[in-house]
Amino acid sequence: MTNEQTGITGESAGTANLVSWHDVQSPSPRPRGPGVDAPRVKIPVERLKPEAVIETGGCPDWLETVDGDGSVWVTDSLNNRIIRLDAKTNTIAAIIPVGKNPSSGLAAGFGSLWVPICDYDVLSRIDLKTNEITATFAAGWSNWEASIATGAGSVWLMTDSKGTLSRFDPASNDWIAKIHLPTGSYGLTFGEDALWVTSSDYGTVARVDPSTNAVAATIPVGPSPRYVAAGEGAIWVLDQGDGRVSRIDPRTNTVVATIELGFAAGFNEITVGAGSVWVSEFAYYPLTRIDPSTNEVVQQFYGTSGIGTAMKVGHGSLWVSCERDGNVWRLDPKRVAATLPE
Repeated sequence: MTNEQTGITGESAGTANLVSWHDVQSPSPRPRGPGVDAPRVKIPVERLKPEAVIETGGCPDWLETVDGDGSVWVTDSLNNRIIRLDAKTNTIAAIIPVGKNPSSGLAAGFGSLWVPICDYDVLSRIDLKTNEITATFAAGWSNWEASIATGAGSVWLMTDSKGTLSRFDPASNDWIAKIHLPTGSYGLTFGEDALWVTSSDYGTVARVDPSTNAVAATIPVGPSPRYVAAGEGAIWVLDQGDGRVSRIDPRTNTVVATIELGFAAGFNEITVGAGSVWVSEFAYYPLTRIDPSTNEVVQQFYGTSGIGTAMKVGHGSLWVSCERDGNVWRLDPKRVAATLPE
């Protein structure tokens, strides 16, 4: 994909940092484990009681919350649409048809919802007030399990599998920079005045300085890091290869804690909010809660369950999508924390 096709202009000042990335190799992944080995942590998932279960009639996956207008947004790649939920009524407020296969995440910002449409290699902009698509831009995409982020007045998206991070200006509706990262760079989050990007191929997290479009630090973490979240004064990285969470201190750009989850599998998610770090796993550990004050797993719900695909905290709740059953769960974080093992 050429610059003329994408409209991307500008080069990163940080390409010299690429030399060190290729010297970092991820250790071999470990087999999936039996979960956290700690007393009074494991809880049958049947004890997890939602405040609401919202049927979507499709295949819900990526979630985004907008606190200012009480909305929750979810992708439905089966029906090629975006669904808007009303957090006040726990009902569907709007359905917006989009192009084929909306995936690679959702991000809200600048009065809009930003939606990568993977089969068409475009980025769509939906107005948060009118629920209408106001513009669509040629973009490219790196992986259906990648993500998108907003911050520093921009929208950020990995636009190919070679490690191209593209920066979009919502004011001018134009791509303004491309930044070269390691291959296998997929997960994005914005926090602590920086963009953080995981590389599954190299087991690293890149810290991108939005003021220079350069990589300020490259931080080794565990094998196959994919999803990443910011909150509680830290950056939290889900290392899918060994079933651990790496906690990065943004002041020192170092891993200050490694938290054992007891499983290693794909189709995970991590998010931060309501005083906890939350991890989902689709197969058998649908929800794990980490206390950021102790860096310990304090609850791990186990058992086959429909939930566990994507998560987001907003409107005082934890929202969890369930692709298999076609619904979205709304959980009260306080009620979850009060759930005790048998």
